[in-house]
Amino acid sequence: MAIVAVAVVVVVVAVMVIVKISGGSSPAPGPNGPSSFAAPASMVRAASSVPASTADAVGLPSAVSPPQLLSGQPPLTDNGKPAVVYVGAEYCPYCAAERWAMVVALSRFGTFSNLRETHSSLTDVYSDTITFSFYGSTYTSRYLTFDPTEMYTNQPASNGNGYQTLQPLVGLAKTVFAKYDAPPFVPSGGQGAFPFVDFGNRVLVSGASYSPQVLSGLTANQIASDLSDPSSPVAQSIVGTASYLTAALCAVTSGAPSSVCQEPYVIKAANAMKLKIK
Repeated sequence: MAIVAVAVVVVVVAVMVIVKISGGSSPAPGPNGPSSFAAPASMVRAASSVPASTADAVGLPSAVSPPQLLSGQPPLTDNGKPAVVYVGAEYCPYCAAERWAMVVALSRFGTFSNLRETHSSLTDVYSDTITFSFYGSTYTSRYLTFDPTEMYTNQPASNGNGYQTLQPLVGLAKTVFAKYDAPPFVPSGGQGAFPFVDFGNRVLVSGASYSPQVLSGLTANQIASDLSDPSSPVAQSIVGTASYLTAALCAVTSGAPSSVCQEPYVIKAANAMKLKIK
């Protein structure tokens, strides 16, 4: 019996070590549901492989707001590459909407690893919007760097005021957010808004490009499936937004890669924004 007890302890410890090394599965649920967990491969695949033909068919829907242009600002770089800085939070439904389009656009220039699935707050507007989380993810690209910060989880803070802190705002992200997420670059009422995305100091996103209501009540599988249907409201919103974001990325990479930046949907989006790619 003693030998059996020791064996059981060894097995339990071994399982705990394996889980620790592999990163585990989903976090323990909180009062507002899990913060995030590994995104299903099908969800990642659908968002990271939207073909140019779908983007061409979607075009630039009127329900999508284009990003704003920045002028006269020094180029934003990191490790010798153009930099894209994102600041958001997992509870934020507007971040939830924008992240889908960001994954579509950024996947045309590089590769994500360890993307996670999360949902917006259950008590905020457009509650329980399914989306990605950039927390714990990595992004590899020969053309640019991506610096994401998810400042808060979707879990209420213990004192009932706001949400639990997830990542501190540091380094380049802290500097850029303090400068450009404030007047005169955004209206005083929009200061500190999520999501915030700075594309190399050339293009700025402050707030969602489309309404999260489009994704309301949909599962991750439903959203992923709808991305392949250019007539669906989901594809119209996500893929349409991604076309603008892709044009912004092409502007900071000076038109590289040409296999992406010379696509008709990219040129159309750049022209609509009056954005010079090269």
